[in-house]
Amino acid sequence: MSAPTTPDPAVADLLGLVAFGEPLAFERMAGDARLAPDLHRRAALSEMAAAEITNYRRLADRLTALGVPPEDAMGPYVGPLQAYHDSTEPRDWAEVVTKAYVGDAITDDFIREIADALDEPDRQLVLDVLHESRYAEFAAAEIRLAVAADPRVADRLSMWARRLVGEALSQAGRVAAERAALTTLIARGDRVDVPGLFRRLTVAHTARMAAVGLNN
Repeated sequence: MSAPTTPDPAVADLLGLVAFGEPLAFERMAGDARLAPDLHRRAALSEMAAAEITNYRRLADRLTALGVPPEDAMGPYVGPLQAYHDSTEPRDWAEVVTKAYVGDAITDDFIREIADALDEPDRQLVLDVLHESRYAEFAAAEIRLAVAADPRVADRLSMWARRLVGEALSQAGRVAAERAALTTLIARGDRVDVPGLFRRLTVAHTARMAAVGLNN
């Protein structure tokens, strides 16, 4: 009988990071839905929140199959992810959708790039649980409506977006410093081009801001 395979710590780390992001996103969206200006928007955000729990279950089941208790894999990320969300609490609906459009998108872009270093089935699992495009499209449409209704909002939301990115990068640096296995995965061989990764993140973020009329 062959000995059980020891799970790759880097894979468990990434799955743990993505897994903890799911219930945290559920809690945030469920709370943010109260800031929606009408029931249609409130229901839309609540529906998107519900999808996060399904995603969490898939990730938790995979970690369990790898022999890693989900709470152990997620534990190291509670501090930095909670700190990010605590320091970027939206004050109104426009800030809610900007956080979804900018903050969630740059995180998804980062995880999507890192997922390329994984083998199957973990690579596809991570890609499957990232936020759906309709989530970004919904947020983008709401930002455009807010700017059209009051062009002065664009400056405030641009500043808010810069703060979101700054806080996200700060906590990402904290994670990189504390989680050696995840850092190893980021730099693994030639499967992840680290300088190119950050260049692509910046380009995508700039294009995303311009698409909704915000300044980078």
